[in-house]
Amino acid sequence: MKTDLDHLPVGKRRELARVVEILHEEFDEAQAGASSEKRRRGRILKIVLFGSYARGDWVDGFSSNRGYQSDYDILIVVNQKKLTDPGGAWYNAEDRITRAIKGPLTLIVHTLGEVNDRMAMGHYFFADIRREGVMLYELKGQKPLAKPRPLTPKEAYEISEEYFAQWHPRSAETIAGYNFFLARKNLNDAAFNLHQAVERTYNTFLLTLTHYTPASHNIVNLRNLAEEQDRRLVEAWPRYFRRDRSAYNILKRAYVEARYSPHFAITTEQLDWLEAGARRLHGLVEQACQERLAELKARLPG
Repeated sequence: MKTDLDHLPVGKRRELARVVEILHEEFDEAQAGASSEKRRRGRILKIVLFGSYARGDWVDGFSSNRGYQSDYDILIVVNQKKLTDPGGAWYNAEDRITRAIKGPLTLIVHTLGEVNDRMAMGHYFFADIRREGVMLYELKGQKPLAKPRPLTPKEAYEISEEYFAQWHPRSAETIAGYNFFLARKNLNDAAFNLHQAVERTYNTFLLTLTHYTPASHNIVNLRNLAEEQDRRLVEAWPRYFRRDRSAYNILKRAYVEARYSPHFAITTEQLDWLEAGARRLHGLVEQACQERLAELKARLPG
């Protein structure tokens, strides 16, 4: 795995140094308040940059490509399962980092065992990280990530086909649920179902193409990960205008707030725009997944 950032401009290297600094600061603060000795032995083992900034094909400049801007994709490897919880230190760190760098960020957190198990299964997502990623931090004495096991053409096709068959119909079902609640003028439940449709559609895409999706309901992070794989998906959510970015962020909040907060509010106009985007996304994902399955099928022997 690479360890230098020579392919990035000086300003980007400074931002990434600040990212690593904040991650350590927030982690150390959370650990200082840990109640058990075992929790206090928690450690960050590795911090890895992956995605477009690691590869060198990032998009910088918010005005380009319908408002698309590449995010910093960061894998954090820790030594305890409890430390993978997206709340607490990582939530605070993500908030501080996005304000410090004034740009998008996606954090995923896994134990070393989880990462190496995925390598052993040959899943593309982590194999790509090992091949293309840049090590930003590594605790002294750590061994390299395990080498990924190459999948046979049959294994690769069957895994992707199973994921697509499982997830694609589920996203369509939640769009139907959205329409049911919209007809009853129940905007909150309509928004929640639309959130689930978008989440499931991104899960369909990520699992079919990479065999991985994070255990997250954050549709901003899911969108970032998916668009890193195929930038055609940017067409689903134009975000050059502030009102469009605002509507998508309201949908992100709908997973919790539409169900539990008396202050959650969304308009029918916002829902109309979001439904159109969800349907565009569904079509783009179906096309991308079918292309991927056809590609994998073509590699089968005989």
